[in-house]
Amino acid sequence: MLKIIDTEAWSDRYRKAAIQPADRRLLVTNFHGTEQEGDLSEPANCNGFGRIRHFRLGGGETWVKNPLPIEPAARALSIDDETQIRAQVFQNAVCNWRCWYCFVPFSLLNANPRHSTSLSPSELLDLYQADPAPPPMIDLSGGQPDLTPEWIPWMMEELNNRGLTDKVYLWSDDNLSNDYFWKYLSDADRERIRAHKNYGRVGCFKGIDQEAFSFNTGADPALFNFQFELFRRFLELRLDLFAYVTFTTPSAENLDGKVHAFVDRLQDLHPLLPLRTVPLEIVPFTPVQGRLKEEHHAAIKNQYAVLKLWRTQLEERFSSDTRGRSICDIQLRPM
Repeated sequence: MLKIIDTEAWSDRYRKAAIQPADRRLLVTNFHGTEQEGDLSEPANCNGFGRIRHFRLGGGETWVKNPLPIEPAARALSIDDETQIRAQVFQNAVCNWRCWYCFVPFSLLNANPRHSTSLSPSELLDLYQADPAPPPMIDLSGGQPDLTPEWIPWMMEELNNRGLTDKVYLWSDDNLSNDYFWKYLSDADRERIRAHKNYGRVGCFKGIDQEAFSFNTGADPALFNFQFELFRRFLELRLDLFAYVTFTTPSAENLDGKVHAFVDRLQDLHPLLPLRTVPLEIVPFTPVQGRLKEEHHAAIKNQYAVLKLWRTQLEERFSSDTRGRSICDIQLRPM
């Protein structure tokens, strides 16, 4: 049994290492010479500080389609193609959890000075605009971007200053692990984020119950419940909010009951939230290979059984017409 991560201590430690609020600078990963570089579909760009990601709808016999962030970005920017989008990704260089299936090497999650540099949003956008064909979307990823939540309003302000607000869709990830969005952002910051025209946000639920959550993240099982509390707070801000969930679980016992309870928890937040929630298929990227043990292989197998039960729950709770709507048309209006 691995030692449980002290999420509060790790969050504080990595935040201090990753951001300089007074100077508006944060630690950004440079992909050159890293293990992750070998998994990139295109060479790292922006002097190594960026990577291009091709988000595709996917789906097929074994998994469901993933419309995020393709459909929200296409809707916001009036793009005709809603099956794929090219995005400029920047990663902050810290994370307070260690999900065994993370495609980012753990050496890029600990403020490693060998593979990261402190940059400002202005410098990042200089690199972005210097690209011969800058993508229509910027993804603030990680790591855990919400260890440095100032990154979002800083980028929004810089996009606005450059006349890019209407031309670029901004997307950010969150592992729902800390309340720094409220602790370190001002009311004005949160209002800027809420009012920004082309912004979408996704929070990822790391498992269907406490056991799966702790197995996946290395964190205290009790923080599974905290994810729902945080998501509720984001809902109250009326952001354009979506959810991911990972279905890997070490135990195949009572999966039906666990999935039923998980969907109940989502509907406690909002009756339509399951339809704004996208399951992520876990596949072993290069950095993951060395972490896999017997229980991880079992968890990868179990995710397909969980997905089948998830689909059954949605079919029982929502009409085919409702399930067939675009994820953007599922509105999470305040209850």
